[in-house]
Amino acid sequence: MNLLAGLSKLGLGNLENSNIYEEPKDDKQNGKQDKEVHKVEEKDLIFDRTFECPLCNTKVISKVMKSGKAKLLRTDKDLRPVYEGIDAQKYDVVVCPKCGFSAITRYFTPMPAGQAKLIKENISSKVHLTPHTGEIYTYEQAMERYQLALANAVVKQGKASEKAYCCLKSAWLLRGWQEELAADEKNQEKIAELKEAEKEYLQNAMDGFSTAKASENFPVCGMDENTVDYLLAVLSFWAGKYDVASRLIAALLTSPTANARVKDKARDLKDEIVAELKKAKG
Repeated sequence: MNLLAGLSKLGLGNLENSNIYEEPKDDKQNGKQDKEVHKVEEKDLIFDRTFECPLCNTKVISKVMKSGKAKLLRTDKDLRPVYEGIDAQKYDVVVCPKCGFSAITRYFTPMPAGQAKLIKENISSKVHLTPHTGEIYTYEQAMERYQLALANAVVKQGKASEKAYCCLKSAWLLRGWQEELAADEKNQEKIAELKEAEKEYLQNAMDGFSTAKASENFPVCGMDENTVDYLLAVLSFWAGKYDVASRLIAALLTSPTANARVKDKARDLKDEIVAELKKAKG
C-alpha cells in the first residue's frame, strides 16, 4: 500500500511515491550549514538584568550570563569555571551608573548606614563613569568593573572575604584575558603584564581568605570551610609556600566533613607538592 496515496487531491501528487524513511542526499551538508549558522556567540549567552541600587535606589541594567545555557568545559585547580564561548567572570559585577556603587552580584545588597555614608563620601562624590553601549563587556571594561567593586569594598571597610573574593575573581578574569590573547604571538608582552597582575591578585586573595578563615563564620562567599582550605592550599602551593599547602592538604584528607570531591582534588594537589619538593632536592 502506498502510504501517501491520495495526496494528489491536495495538490501534492509529487509526494505520493516518496520513501518516507529515505534521508535527503544533502542532509549532512545542511546539518553542517545549520551548525555554522547557529554557532553560539558570547552575546547569545548573556541578557540584561535589572537590579535596584541599594545605595540610591536607581534601576540598574547589568549584563548577566545565562547560567543554564552556558556549557561548562572544565574547572581550574583554583576553582575557576571555564565555559564554552564566554568568560563568566566578565558578567558578575554590577555597577550603578548614578552613584558609582559597585559590587560582585552576591554583594550588591543593602548595607549599614555607616558603609553607605563612606561610599557616598569617597565614591559617589568623585567617580566619573562612561555609559556602556556595546553588546558585550570587553576584558578592559570588565576589569574596570572589578576594580570599582574592589574600591567600594575597601572604602566601605567590607569583610576580608568580600575583598578576597573580588581579588580571586579578578585573577580569574585576567587569566581568561591571557587565554584570549594567546593565539597571537604579538601579544606576548601584554600577556606577561597580565600574568604578573594575576599573581598579585592571587596573592591578595590568599591573604584575604586567610584572614577571613580566622575571623569570619562559614560559609564565606558561598564556600564552606573545607572548600576555602582547599583553595588556600592551591594558592599557597602556587606561591611556593609548600609547608602551608601540605598542612592544609593533610587536614583535608583526614577531615570527616570534607566530601569525596574535595578529597580527590586534595590528593591530586598533594602529588604535585611531592613532585615539586623532589624536584627542589634535585
